[in-house]
Amino acid sequence: MNIAHTMQDVRESRRRVNANVLNGVDAEYLDPQQVKEVCPIINIEDDIRYPVMGATYQPRAGIAKHDHVAWAFARKCDEMGVDIIQNCEVTGSRWRPRHSLGARRPRRLPPPDPVAPLQALVSELFEPVHPTVVMSNHVHVYVSQAHKGELVMGAGIDPYVGYGQRGGFHVIEEQMAAAVELFPIFSRAHLLRTWGGIVDTTFDASPIVSKTPIDQLYVNCGWGTGGFKGTPGAGLTFAHTIAHDEPHPLNAPFALDRFETGHLIDEHGAAAVAH
Repeated sequence: MNIAHTMQDVRESRRRVNANVLNGVDAEYLDPQQVKEVCPIINIEDDIRYPVMGATYQPRAGIAKHDHVAWAFARKCDEMGVDIIQNCEVTGSRWRPRHSLGARRPRRLPPPDPVAPLQALVSELFEPVHPTVVMSNHVHVYVSQAHKGELVMGAGIDPYVGYGQRGGFHVIEEQMAAAVELFPIFSRAHLLRTWGGIVDTTFDASPIVSKTPIDQLYVNCGWGTGGFKGTPGAGLTFAHTIAHDEPHPLNAPFALDRFETGHLIDEHGAAAVAH
């Protein structure tokens, strides 16, 4: 459920719901009272900084565990004969282009997208009180409750480029303040742990699934915080691109050279990224 706090949020939310419905997705737009019915612990009073004016809702959606999905893919790859080597640093490469018995050194390809830290945090265990994922772009937080009982919270990427996998207290403070504004019941929750990762986000907030100027080198990156959700479609189109050395019709617009030609993906708000 994505909360709308301003009239601009409302307009964008309704547009997104209509676009989803036209594409066969059973999305809904909820007024504040309906938001309260779906998530009874949310604060919809008018005396807060950014009152809840509505929300987009996809009742068929759910939460998938990243770890379980990743290991399921790994097990299936292992069954098919793929060797997965963990904790192994790559120090070089040997390149064998098509129709050649020799080897060559690939020319450098600059990183196509900037990388920034992303922080998340979890609370101590609680009884189940939070029935759905709630996200607010305006106060900048998302909150869900894991099946064991901890609250899982996060926001968008930090506003600077870097590879450091560590968080900052100011980001944690802002996330907690936003969560308490939406859910006063969490004001006594204790933070259990935090962590930081890095995400790569393109300038138009859409991924790159593409060939590159280097023969037999392909890229699938730039997913921001939405790559996990795009895995099935990305895997299908990326496999097609590698097998045929040509993009699938679905990923053709997501080419690397769009940043040179100017044919950007003009759907920043629908890119499924939390920033």
